[in-house]
Amino acid sequence: MARVSQEHLDARRRQILDGAARCFARNGFHATSMQDVLKEVDLSAGAVYRYFSGKEELISAIVAEVLETVRDMYERAALESPPPLPDELIVRTLTHMTRERSAVSEDGEWLFPRLMIQVWTETLRNDELSAILREGFAKVSAAWAKVVVRYQETGMMRDDVDPDAVARTLVATAQGFGAQYALFGGFPPEALRAGMRGLLSMRETVEGAG
Repeated sequence: MARVSQEHLDARRRQILDGAARCFARNGFHATSMQDVLKEVDLSAGAVYRYFSGKEELISAIVAEVLETVRDMYERAALESPPPLPDELIVRTLTHMTRERSAVSEDGEWLFPRLMIQVWTETLRNDELSAILREGFAKVSAAWAKVVVRYQETGMMRDDVDPDAVARTLVATAQGFGAQYALFGGFPPEALRAGMRGLLSMRETVEGAG
């Protein structure tokens, strides 16, 4: 029997993860069954279980992959000269996420923010997923901190600023955008860029000036 190529195996795994992500984003983790996933990806149970033992392993793989992708984007940004400003880098990340196949429904709706909310909820009861999320969050924050250090090295930010504090604030900005999009919709990444640029344009007032 001919051996299955690694390319084929990787493509099949990608197909399963993308389909599962769409299911979880649409209907929630607990309301989605493995049968729903099988129907979404149009594969047999044997084909899917060859890669994943069940929903828990699927959601853990999705979370780990997303966080790794975001971390890699920030790691590369830290190597740019000069590094991209925060508004540009966050929007670049969000735009990349909207282009992922698993992030968009058949009618063009961006599903990733809804998936993000589902993951947060599930981590409150799933210790293994919580550990994966915490580890991934720490890596993403550390990558952002590297970008902040580059801001300082290039004179774009004061030296007395705590890189970790800035990193956590920027991560919170991206998370907040996702939460607003999931709950209310109608908030494109470009609007976030405009808002951040407005904040970045502020200057401290000198007491007694005028």
